[in-house]
Amino acid sequence: MRLEPAQGRRLAARVCAIACLSLVAGCTLEPRYRAPTLPVPDQWPIPATTASDTAVAATGTGETREIGWRDFFVDSRLQRLIELALSNNRDLRVAVLNIERARAQYRIQRAALLPQIDATASYTKESYPPALSFGFAYTTEYYDLGVGVTSYEVDLFGRVRSLTHAALEQYVVQEETRRGAQLSLIAEIANAYLTLAADRELRRLAQQTLESQQKSYDLAEKQHEIGSASGLDLAQAKTTVEQARADAARYEGNVAQDTDALTLLVGATLDPSWLPEQFDASIMGIDALPAGVPSNVLLRRPDVLEAEHTLRAANANIGAARAAFFPQITLTGDVGTASAQLAGLFKAGTETWAFIPQATLPIFHAGALRASLAVSKVDRDIAVAQYEKAIQSGFREVADGLALTATLARQRTAQQALVDSTTQAFELSQRRYKSGRDSYLVVLDSQRSNYTALQGLITTRLAEQSNRVTLYEALGGGWLERSP
Repeated sequence: MRLEPAQGRRLAARVCAIACLSLVAGCTLEPRYRAPTLPVPDQWPIPATTASDTAVAATGTGETREIGWRDFFVDSRLQRLIELALSNNRDLRVAVLNIERARAQYRIQRAALLPQIDATASYTKESYPPALSFGFAYTTEYYDLGVGVTSYEVDLFGRVRSLTHAALEQYVVQEETRRGAQLSLIAEIANAYLTLAADRELRRLAQQTLESQQKSYDLAEKQHEIGSASGLDLAQAKTTVEQARADAARYEGNVAQDTDALTLLVGATLDPSWLPEQFDASIMGIDALPAGVPSNVLLRRPDVLEAEHTLRAANANIGAARAAFFPQITLTGDVGTASAQLAGLFKAGTETWAFIPQATLPIFHAGALRASLAVSKVDRDIAVAQYEKAIQSGFREVADGLALTATLARQRTAQQALVDSTTQAFELSQRRYKSGRDSYLVVLDSQRSNYTALQGLITTRLAEQSNRVTLYEALGGGWLERSP
């Protein structure tokens, strides 16, 4: 069929009008998104007696999430490990690949908003028998070349647009998942690094105690041989030696396990120079959190943002489910040329065109459309519950960290005082033993007390530093490499 100029202009005008209508009519049937009310108090439950002592991961002028991990963890070896982990850790790599996958899925869904134009070329040759061709057989052949649009949905009710919105939110969900994975990875490496440093410090303390106790035992053994020390003194000295030896072996195993755990997190072989030699409480630098910081800072946590965008995606899916109740309009059309000879494809009079609009109105689906809408609403309610749970979990993590910050600081101060007292008591007991005023059992008892107090001080320092890392993570810090 030949396309006259006037007909062509009218056809082009209709196609353009319908296309513009589908693009401009950006209305959707999605419910208006309203963020749920925060299911937590406005302020943190910090006791008045500890609020002034609370020190956590934030500054008085900025937000914790804006503090780069290089600013928080100032130890150069820990920075090196974190940098390697961000490049090599397999879990983080999977999270990044999930982002790429979600981005591709979003692009696929977004493409449905525009017509898909294809070029086609075909050659057809058909033979008809005499029974179908008035008593004689004949063969036909023709060539066809065209450009057309196939089943383009005019999105009058926003079904495709709602699905595109949902795909976009899912893409953002994956990005927040990646940020959360990075934040968790940094915190895990920092805690593993601190644990390794503490166990190395405990191992060194056990080895030093073992050496000291071994010398004391050797001296007690000589004194026992000459009769100046009792068998009980010798047996007690032997007990402390073996206890220190057992502790040294236990911490040796802990150090090996800590190194293996850190290697797994980093995802690469560790250079011994990157590992801590001793526990250093100054590997992190951070200012104090002002008392008036509201609890809505939780809304910037990666897991809360992930739950929020999941909720937005569920909200968009409701719009798509609602649009399924309305007519679905699709357009199919093509413009081309056809000829019985290949050389005649572009000659005058060979033009062809087709325009096939189609409207589909659902009449009877046995309740499937209503069930689909119900499912989308339930998914939205589930997403709301998960969003609120993420906020509540974050609030508890921060509140626990704030409560522990001051108590651990006081515990460390008390433990340091205990170490000082037991050290002094041990020195005095040695002097009294040498002057003959006390037995050797008093020396052994004071030495054990000092050893236990030193172990407790290292453990308390580890708990205090680990709590600071946990609080930094709970407040959503660590996304950046360095603060702006």
